[in-house]
Amino acid sequence: MDMDPHLLRTFVAVSRCGSFSEAARELGYTQSAVSQHIATLESDLGASLLLRRPVAPTEVGVRLLEHAGPLLLRLDAARADIARLTAAPASRIVIGLSPLALSPRFVRTLADLRQAQPRLDVTVRLLGREAVAREVAARAVDLGLVDGIAAPNDPLHLADVGPLTALAVTEQPLAVALPARHPLAGRAGLRLVDLTDARWIDAPDTAIPLAHLRTASGSEGYRASLRYEGTDLHALNALIASGHGLALLPQSSIDGVPGISTVPLAAPRLVHRTEALHSSPPGTPPALLAAALAAATG
Repeated sequence: MDMDPHLLRTFVAVSRCGSFSEAARELGYTQSAVSQHIATLESDLGASLLLRRPVAPTEVGVRLLEHAGPLLLRLDAARADIARLTAAPASRIVIGLSPLALSPRFVRTLADLRQAQPRLDVTVRLLGREAVAREVAARAVDLGLVDGIAAPNDPLHLADVGPLTALAVTEQPLAVALPARHPLAGRAGLRLVDLTDARWIDAPDTAIPLAHLRTASGSEGYRASLRYEGTDLHALNALIASGHGLALLPQSSIDGVPGISTVPLAAPRLVHRTEALHSSPPGTPPALLAAALAAATG
């Protein structure tokens, strides 16, 4: 069975959009071409992949979607890798950061690199956590800085997007951020398992995602009283201070924020870790910046 990636991309787009016409507009095809792509893929696989009214994946289609994302991502990464090997040396660097990876250390180290290479064209993009590794693998960004939780000195658990160099940049203590008048404010420490029924803000691209709290504690709960779909830490802090819920954040990002009390995370033993990701040869700006950030760890 030879699965055409163009057909697979069409199937993923139709499943995500829930509409043949919307997928056609997104992909730049005619609706009849999209329908033909789906029909050809279903014929190749010998199975129905989509219900037509409403448009939704069948059970077989759901299983195919589980494989399609990683397959297409690895294909994009392979193409980008070949392009990198055949391209002229870059005079620019695009850096993708998750919000909590934007630190004073990064700003200082980037300034040093720009002083050493004054003609370097630099672009910085703020991205959601899940997007950072994906964008580095696809060469949409040259260097990624991504954060998350891990056991001390353990690497982050990132999606398999192909061979990337990952270097530790920082490890910091974690704290529970609460409104200043919260009954738990002022405690010496809090255990994550004791907060399963608390009111949480789910801010997956800014605070530690609630799904990660469930995994780390090995327990259910941690239900969201509010979901924040943004990358602005100041906005998240305002929501916490106003009593909309708790969030788990690196201690340094919330120290001294008005209206917020911080209580150290006592258990499990976890840290907030930042890693630099790239796939560039030694001596290039992404590799130099990543190595400089890693060298400053301590």
